[in-house]
Amino acid sequence: MATERVPMLADDRAATALEFLAKSDAEFADGDRLQASEKLWGAATHAVLAVARRQGWPCGSHQAMKAAARRLADEYDDRQILAGFHAAEKFHANYYHDFMVDFDLDNDRPDVHDFVHRVLALLP
Repeated sequence: MATERVPMLADDRAATALEFLAKSDAEFADGDRLQASEKLWGAATHAVLAVARRQGWPCGSHQAMKAAARRLADEYDDRQILAGFHAAEKFHANYYHDFMVDFDLDNDRPDVHDFVHRVLALLP
């Protein structure tokens, strides 16, 4: 018997984003750079999904999420939103290619944390 999948609500997406941030920190502390990188990307995308779905914006692809981040940056005149999303994209690529050095990992992680908190603060 198949069960029907219920879409996650904005509050659930927000909670997942924060959970992924915490898991990412733990995985970096344990030395698992690849899983930690992907958790940062997951945190960023769940934050965008929370706001985009609430706004009724499309968010079913990477490009749609990038467009939503750009739209948020424009609407709130906050270029840090876009910079944070770009940092998250680097971590997503790092999951596949393991190209980020410790300096980049240490310097870009706070940008993704800031991005997630900035975006989630836009939820009513």
